[in-house]
Amino acid sequence: MPEKIEKEKKILNSIEMSLLEGEVIEAIRTVYDPELPVNVYDLGLIYEVNVKEDASVHIVMTLTSPACPVAGILPGEVEMAAGTAAGVESTSLDLVWEPPFTIDRIPEHVRLELGLM
Repeated sequence: MPEKIEKEKKILNSIEMSLLEGEVIEAIRTVYDPELPVNVYDLGLIYEVNVKEDASVHIVMTLTSPACPVAGILPGEVEMAAGTAAGVESTSLDLVWEPPFTIDRIPEHVRLELGLM
């Protein structure tokens, strides 16, 4: 029987982790809130994107409210999108309600576009 060759896992340095974080954020920006013409990252729903040395990514996010109609699918879409970034080995996501989402989390230029200022 042929011997199974195990791929050597690369350990990322801080620069590579930072670059991968940027790639993950850009991938997350492809996921849009279905009720607003704004992606979930720029809407302020993503609280953290943590890239570890082993290229695993952990995301902490919230939704506009616990009663959000897409609560069952939007976190999965975000996690899946993050996993499409080149170099990501694995993803995980926590959906949190604390701190609660407020309009203050939306960057000023996006609030201006949405007419919220």
